[in-house]
Amino acid sequence: MDTLFLLTPGFSDSARDAEGKKYYCPDCAFLEGVLACCPALRTQLEIRYVAYPRPRREIVELVGEAHQGCPNLVLDPASHSVVDAWKFHRVGDRLHATDTKVIVEYLTVRYGAMVAHF
Repeated sequence: MDTLFLLTPGFSDSARDAEGKKYYCPDCAFLEGVLACCPALRTQLEIRYVAYPRPRREIVELVGEAHQGCPNLVLDPASHSVVDAWKFHRVGDRLHATDTKVIVEYLTVRYGAMVAHF
């Protein structure tokens, strides 16, 4: 099963401010909107919410420390045949994407999700 990693909203970033402001990731929020528009995706993908601070061990275990940004779609190896591999990052035998446009295009091709009108 393909796995979509999203940051849990409401995180603090002490490197950005000392006031403890609460943040969300705009790209992750965009994908939450896609999931709301296409609710079947929630049953077709494994969706994992990860905390903001690094290292994000769950992602690192799959695609390495250099590729732990979010959102991050890590493809099931069985899905590799339905993608343009050059659009994805390859780490070992895994393909993954952190580019929101690549992710939504893949969700359309692979799962029949609605097409984004960029």
